Amino acid sequence: MKRKKLEILKERLPALLFFVGLLAAWKVLFELQLWSPMVLPAPWEFTPPGVPEVSVYAYLRDNILNGSLLSASMVTMRRLLLGYGLGLVVGIPLGLFTARFLILEQTLGVLALGLQTLPSVCWVPLALLWFGQTDMAMLFVVIMGTVWSVLIATDNGVRNVPPIYARAARTMGSKRLHTWIKVILPASLPFIVSGMKQGWAFAWRSLMAAEIFVTVLTGFGLGQVLHYGRELHAMEQVIAVMLMIIFIGLVADKLLFSPWERFLHHRWGTAKR
Repeated sequence: MKRKKLEILKERLPALLFFVGLLAAWKVLFELQLWSPMVLPAPWEFTPPGVPEVSVYAYLRDNILNGSLLSASMVTMRRLLLGYGLGLVVGIPLGLFTARFLILEQTLGVLALGLQTLPSVCWVPLALLWFGQTDMAMLFVVIMGTVWSVLIATDNGVRNVPPIYARAARTMGSKRLHTWIKVILPASLPFIVSGMKQGWAFAWRSLMAAEIFVTVLTGFGLGQVLHYGRELHAMEQVIAVMLMIIFIGLVADKLLFSPWERFLHHRWGTAKR
């Protein structure tokens, strides 16, 4: 057990030293005062008693303790999970159909390739005109940011399945629907999971764009807190919210996508020895 802990520590030590070095470099640059604190805020400060601390750490500490930052995170996560889930529900079946039918590949597949290149913020004016300043406008932007990347990844995943798998299944008596469910879909799962991971990143970007431009009184998310920090020229707030978004993204990757990817690699014998 002790040896295993030492191995884990040895693996994670370079990453730990890297991030500690980044924080130290940030602190040194702030102390050199090469830029105004409004441009580069302090990561942390040591202030005398009674003097308010203006730093990224102080903002995170105070707003996590009073619950405002956690409340904004919950609002954002609720919108993100709902929009992302709907994007998966739409994108995966459409990707399967596009891979199966040539007419859909020549029409819907080409449309998906074009719309995937469209920046997420371009959907915001359309969403505002259609749905107004509502949560539905944000959900629409998130869905549009998710569905096309998932559709393309699913389509590519199915097309990259070796044809011999389907031929072998049909030789053993498998019918069309059974072949798709039991052979083609499982074999394409690594590609689909990669598409889901990419769709998650696009969903994040889409939601941040929507929350910055769409003001909904039913709940203020991280994007709106980020926007208000810019309006107030509070760079410690802007950077703190950015760090919060990065942290949530890393946690989601470690808890949702990485275990699934490891399972699929072990399942199909492609894991690193």
